[in-house]
Amino acid sequence: MDLQSRKISFVQEFLSIESEELISRFENLLKNKNTTLKNTELNSMTISDLNRRIDQSEDDSNKGRLTEMEDFLSEIEKWN
Repeated sequence: MDLQSRKISFVQEFLSIESEELISRFENLLKNKNTTLKNTELNSMTISDLNRRIDQSEDDSNKGRLTEMEDFLSEIEKWN
């Protein structure tokens, strides 16, 4: 089945759903997926931009402006 056929099939199935909760879950899934896609789009950068980022990272490292892995993982646990 090609993508267009799958979309049509999905929409037909979706239209038959009677559960408000299930519709809300699909809405949230779509919203989260669109946000994730927007956040993960890659933008090209020039060589000079890349070198500037590398220089900044090295400077941060040399001056101790780092986050230890354990601290970072602890912070991530607080996100949920």
